[in-house]
Amino acid sequence: MSSRWRSVLGDAALLVSSVSLVLLLLESVLRVAGFTPGSEKAVRRMVSPRRTLLLDCFPSNPRGYFEIDLREPESEARYRGIAPHRYDAIARDHRWAVEVRYNALHFREVPPAPRPAGFRRIVVLGDSFAEGQGVKQADTLARVLERLLERRAPGRYQVRNCGRRGLDFPELYGAFEDALAYEPDLVVYTLTLNDAVQPLEFRERQSYLNDWILDRTRAPEAVLAPYPVFRPRALDFVADRLDALVIGRETSRWYLDMWSEPNRRGVLRTEEYLREIERRLNRRGARLLVAPWPLFVGLEQGYPFAPIHDTIRRFCLVAGIAHHDLLRTFEGRPSDHFWVHPVDHHPNEIAHRLAAESLAPVVAKLVLP
Repeated sequence: MSSRWRSVLGDAALLVSSVSLVLLLLESVLRVAGFTPGSEKAVRRMVSPRRTLLLDCFPSNPRGYFEIDLREPESEARYRGIAPHRYDAIARDHRWAVEVRYNALHFREVPPAPRPAGFRRIVVLGDSFAEGQGVKQADTLARVLERLLERRAPGRYQVRNCGRRGLDFPELYGAFEDALAYEPDLVVYTLTLNDAVQPLEFRERQSYLNDWILDRTRAPEAVLAPYPVFRPRALDFVADRLDALVIGRETSRWYLDMWSEPNRRGVLRTEEYLREIERRLNRRGARLLVAPWPLFVGLEQGYPFAPIHDTIRRFCLVAGIAHHDLLRTFEGRPSDHFWVHPVDHHPNEIAHRLAAESLAPVVAKLVLP
């Protein structure tokens, strides 16, 4: 064998040895850490028969924020009646919960009542971001905003939470019509980037994607087989990361397409809904403020959805609709600092507080007492 081939084989052997050592070290670390793919399953829910009470249930409590422990006797006595046939299974794997109570309009709010004389009333409209999924009532954007405005002008402001989870346009327009029962002076529409009208053929694309808000790969009801003792964790770890890269790229494209030419019909319909909301409010002597949330991914650097925020800003400028972009509040900060949970990337109580602090001076200016 020539010296050249001996050198090539030696280099190859060294490379194989190095890769094997790295994989062996990674395997050791993953086993010590207890890594198994999809070990934490996504959020589960319990809903009362009349849909007036809901529990968002989580598999762990990494930040210590969740106060309801479904395994505690007092929690069982209070909540078992919501879902008696599912309670034990949920409490076993998703013991930590946040309570959500709804009124007859299915808003997380007091029932509508006439606006007291001298008060300015603000309605926060939107989907699960506005409602405060995974966030305690007192920590939601609406409640924090109300407290901040109260400090500015005691006894002059009321804020109503008219967020309703799971809605996009056109369903959000129905929520707006219900919210008019609160006689608002200002509607703050906290837009989430998946709110645009999505024709059926466009919406069907999402069934093949994950989601930057809720992790769709970890089905809450899935029954996982015991992880084989001798199965290499390192290979599954690498495969998980590769899958995440591919799915993440396709998911980001789906969001970007939703607000551009591939969904042009949906964008035009969404813009018309916003114009109609503004017209109806103007006829009542009220106003609309569009305040887009960011998605809590990639905020540290290279946030991928800035073009969507620019599209919404330009539309509001042309349409004469007040606009305040919440992206500026969060950009440059760690995305996971604002997650409700590692498997639920809705804005947590920190994000709601920062959003309210950003909105308070803008809202006060638009509804001067």
